[in-house]
Amino acid sequence: MVTATQTAQRPRLKERYDEELRARLKEELGLSSVMRVPRLTKITLNMGVGDAKVEAKALDSAIEELTTIAGQRAHVRKARKSIASFKVREGMPVGARVTLRGAYMWDFLDRLVSIALPRIRDFRGLNPGSFDGRGNFSLGIREQIIFPEIDYDQIQSIRGLDVTITTTAPNDEQGLALLRGLGMPFAQERVEGEA
Repeated sequence: MVTATQTAQRPRLKERYDEELRARLKEELGLSSVMRVPRLTKITLNMGVGDAKVEAKALDSAIEELTTIAGQRAHVRKARKSIASFKVREGMPVGARVTLRGAYMWDFLDRLVSIALPRIRDFRGLNPGSFDGRGNFSLGIREQIIFPEIDYDQIQSIRGLDVTITTTAPNDEQGLALLRGLGMPFAQERVEGEA
């Protein structure tokens, strides 16, 4: 008897990582074991909704859009403390978040690299300086409409979202090598004296 997990197709980016990229990274980074090669742990998508304190429908549409983009239900994020200047009270809904792992993570990264990022206007590559010092990469997306799943006519307003890619890399160099190998389009650093 064949189970559902056996018939499900593995994400193509995961296959590429397992079959060719892992061994290549071991050689490039000079690691002693294949188990020391950095790998992806999770991808977190976060969408802040400042309008939620005034308009409840803004939060609902943000959750729906983030769920559509991620393929997994988004959760409401509530304020952890009150900030009077922003008119935010502790416990008020202020955004939505979803954490992707496993096949959902690989599928999202594949769609991000091959479909969504090329649709950004005037895109010149991702900033390699956006690593946190421990091999994790964060990027901000200004418009959620770069994802083809979002219907431009159905959205209420243009919102941005933050994408954080968490890896097991011990430093930024290994994290950059991993993400470059997975196809992330990083901008080339300029050489001094270049116009």
